[in-house]
Amino acid sequence: MSRKDVIESRIQEALSPSVLEVLDESHRHSSGKGAESHFNVTVVSEAFAGELRVARHRRIHALLEDELAAGLHALTLTLLTPDEWRARSEQAIASPGCAGGSAHLARGR
Repeated sequence: MSRKDVIESRIQEALSPSVLEVLDESHRHSSGKGAESHFNVTVVSEAFAGELRVARHRRIHALLEDELAAGLHALTLTLLTPDEWRARSEQAIASPGCAGGSAHLARGR
């Protein structure tokens, strides 16, 4: 099973989302195509009602804890209730550009 499939399966099982989109964006980063290291994940679920943004993020990170320990490097997360999703005109957050591992060099590290 691919990492994308694992992410989708765990989120679907835990949150029963009305919208679930998992995009593998590894090809946009220095890890390269097929690395399954960078994902943009959009989840719209009633399960997020009443939760702060940080709690939503923690919930997703807990679901994917073993994947994060095994090479999943970055997640761009859009985690909304159905009302919040409609208020945003059903738009996810775009992932930031990749520094290609050179960000540490630019900061003198």
